[in-house]
Amino acid sequence: MTSSRPWARITRFLPWSAPLAVLVGVSVLWHGGAPNPGDKPSAPIAESEPEPGVDPTRLIVDFRDDVSQQTLDDNGFVEIPVSDYSAKDRLYWMDFATPADAAAARAKLARDPSVESVDYDVTISLTPDEEADAKLDAQHDKQGGSMEAECQAAAAPGGGFPNDACYKYQWHLRQIGMPEAWKRGNGKGVVVAVIDTGVTKVADLSDTKFVPGFNFLSNNANAADDHGHGTHVAGTIAESTNNKLGVAGVAYGASIMPLKVLSARGSGSVAGIAQAIRWAADHGANVINMSLGGPSSVGTMGSAVKYARDKGVVIVAAAGNDGRGRVGYPAAYPGVIAVAATQFDEKTTFYSNWGPQLDIAAPGGNTRTDENGDGKPDGVLQHTIVPGDIGRTDYLWFMGTSMASPHVAGVAALVMGAGVRKADAVEEILLATARKPKGHEAATGRVDDHYGAGIVDAAAALKKAREGRGAGELGLAVAASLFGVAFMRRRRIGVESLGPGFVAALVAGSSGLFFLPRLLGTSSIGSWAGMFSHGATDAFAAWAPGNPLMWSAAIPVALTALLYGARRLRPALAGLGFGFAGALLFAAVTNTVDVRFVPDVLDRFWLFGNGIVAAVVAAAAIRKS
Repeated sequence: MTSSRPWARITRFLPWSAPLAVLVGVSVLWHGGAPNPGDKPSAPIAESEPEPGVDPTRLIVDFRDDVSQQTLDDNGFVEIPVSDYSAKDRLYWMDFATPADAAAARAKLARDPSVESVDYDVTISLTPDEEADAKLDAQHDKQGGSMEAECQAAAAPGGGFPNDACYKYQWHLRQIGMPEAWKRGNGKGVVVAVIDTGVTKVADLSDTKFVPGFNFLSNNANAADDHGHGTHVAGTIAESTNNKLGVAGVAYGASIMPLKVLSARGSGSVAGIAQAIRWAADHGANVINMSLGGPSSVGTMGSAVKYARDKGVVIVAAAGNDGRGRVGYPAAYPGVIAVAATQFDEKTTFYSNWGPQLDIAAPGGNTRTDENGDGKPDGVLQHTIVPGDIGRTDYLWFMGTSMASPHVAGVAALVMGAGVRKADAVEEILLATARKPKGHEAATGRVDDHYGAGIVDAAAALKKAREGRGAGELGLAVAASLFGVAFMRRRRIGVESLGPGFVAALVAGSSGLFFLPRLLGTSSIGSWAGMFSHGATDAFAAWAPGNPLMWSAAIPVALTALLYGARRLRPALAGLGFGFAGALLFAAVTNTVDVRFVPDVLDRFWLFGNGIVAAVVAAAAIRKS
């Protein structure tokens, strides 16, 4: 008898240790080896270098958002609104007669407690290489090299997905694994803000959903493109796909929010960009793409980046096209995913910037080569208005880190569409699943300062976001139910007979049939199969992402309270409760859900606590009475 006591003590803790082991295992599998998004070093600023685009007689002043109009009226300066949005974010220009006057005012304002930051205004422009590339492609178009007729002629042969006629030229989408990724998701329900030259809804964006945007140059809601760059960028993110026309986009189910900050000449004030970042965060953007940048760190823009990231927005930006070992801004800010450019052979391009602030690489193209031998330049192909002749449209090849960035923004939209709604978690997935480029397969962790974590891999990222998450939710739901049943029986409490209804409800409450899109292919995503591939938390949360009632035990508790009297329904009620427990516990362990109205630091406590409540209620539902 004595010899059995130690074993008895051990077995007493087995029901507790099993679910704990599953929790630890899920955490290790999800986070293991993933880089920390917060580890990005700050970029050094070379004070000896001249800062191009700086206006020494104009300041950007960012006052505290709660500053009163009376305080502004009494400070002795004349504030010039950047746009109508200045009344909310309290961001203004101030003009001075001489650089000396501006410098004196800057020093005074820096000591003002009502001022958050004060900087010289900086004009950010598209790089000369990108401008020359766009003009060269447009000139080629005028000389009879138009792709419009070919890309609008007919659907691609073979009847496969996608059937866009010129998808065959989009080597860049195949480089990031889009054919496999499209089987798992399309970014539906995610809003991507394109902060650029504006976006025009050309023919091959006709099926793409747009949400209201803003023009920070003209101070109105007309954010149409008058250059071509922004429309091209938007196409890479969400071009209408499988519409028997033109080309494809990464997250074709996502919505585009056009925010115009750059003029027809491709330039604009950093003040407008900072306001656009805040505007996007305040108007429902989930992802921001900025295919623009400059060498200077500006406090106003850095503050806007932090504001948006704190609100849960994933921010992606181009690293720069100087071919230098210095990542530009805003890409270099902490909280921004900085993107380098690759070409067809997976080498980084001659123009792509690099440095320790670089996070990831994606196809940016090289129009000076034809390495794949298709008779076309190896640029990134999308439908856009023709630079210099904006009354016409065509399918044009551009190159630049500007073209690389929207590939990553599109993949971020795919991941968010799969239910991973927290910015840090999205970035973690992108970096952890990045593919090692040719010649660097043996690298572990970060490849180097040219590639960052590697080349973005849409298929691997979406597999983790959908199937990895689904398996984790289901595993935790099963562990919670086994523990609940074992706990009840150890207390000699009778348990209702469990059957198919319990299993079906447990799956529906946790992961759904998460593997269906992978098995049935891309066509299933928008069909009934796509509906059943999500668990209840995702299905409810799709109506109101992050709603604390949806991400809580409220639904299983309410249903159990209402239907407990129907004994035949108790197994299903218990399965639903354990399913919700699995989904909530998984979200708590992986930190993938941003619960609205709950401070970020308390999200995990909220999710974990509600997961335990759901499990307890489920256990009570199967008690035999």
